[in-house]
Amino acid sequence: MNRVIVTGGAGFIGSAMVWRLNQAGIDNILIVDNLNTSEKWRNLLGLRYADYLHKDIFLAQLKAGELDFQPDAMVHLGACSVTTEADGDYLMENNFRYTKTLAEWATARGVRFLYASSGQTYGDGERGFADDDAVAPYLRPITRYGYSKHFFDLHALRTRLTEEIVGVKFFNVFGPNEYHKDDMRSVVHKAFQQVQAEGTIKLFKSYHPDYTDGGQTRDFVYVKDCVEVLFWFLQHPEENGIFNIGTGRAHSWNDLAHAVFSAMGREPQIEYIEMPERLKGNYQYHTQATIEKLRTVGCDVTFRSLDDAIADYIQNHLSTLQPYL
Repeated sequence: MNRVIVTGGAGFIGSAMVWRLNQAGIDNILIVDNLNTSEKWRNLLGLRYADYLHKDIFLAQLKAGELDFQPDAMVHLGACSVTTEADGDYLMENNFRYTKTLAEWATARGVRFLYASSGQTYGDGERGFADDDAVAPYLRPITRYGYSKHFFDLHALRTRLTEEIVGVKFFNVFGPNEYHKDDMRSVVHKAFQQVQAEGTIKLFKSYHPDYTDGGQTRDFVYVKDCVEVLFWFLQHPEENGIFNIGTGRAHSWNDLAHAVFSAMGREPQIEYIEMPERLKGNYQYHTQATIEKLRTVGCDVTFRSLDDAIADYIQNHLSTLQPYL
């Protein structure tokens, strides 16, 4: 896998993937993205890659058979990842149809294809968090974003594309190179800034009787571990299907806040605030990936503990003068 296309390659997980490829000595990389006026161009500083194409130009060239870059693999991480995006048509075009076109192009040419799904496909978790193909048709996402990802998963299963490609359902990813994501930045990054500015961390109150304020739980997974899993799948083209990428452990927002304070050498001070009305009906109170399927195919990537991952992120990135990967 010496020639790789990474879509969303200037984004959070995408730029981390390019970094991981560079670590393996791979720099014949085509980055596809939409830089526009965002700050994510900074994620490209220090990375080694051969070329860059805007996502619309890339798609047009690909459809017209004019793409000069002939890859061994394509890692498709480009998407609208704004979980509160309200334009359903845009999400279906950008997240579903774009992925469908790339997957069909890659499989027709024997190009290894990996794509990003999402833990949001599991909705409120009523049907669990198992990456079992038999369960997928019964999942009920609670956001338009989650549904746009879920719809391609269903397409891939129905057409048996999953026998040739890899889909990964990312849970709550945090880490370096997310700085451009505005409100979609992880709570770790937001909390770090809050502690620096005010000495406190703000968490949402709970509106569910089974969860205390800040007691809502998530499967938090470090971006460096996520790209290790993606790299493993590039090295094992015999393994295909849809897999969760999470630690398999759930932690509360309170746990996360305490880990941030610890990494910063501060005493915990947490303030609980009202949740915006627009989120109350679309809020996941618990997520926890099952990773048995990942282990069954032989992926032995070790996921850092929450404390270790947050300490690395804060002490080796957020607190330094050169925070990027």
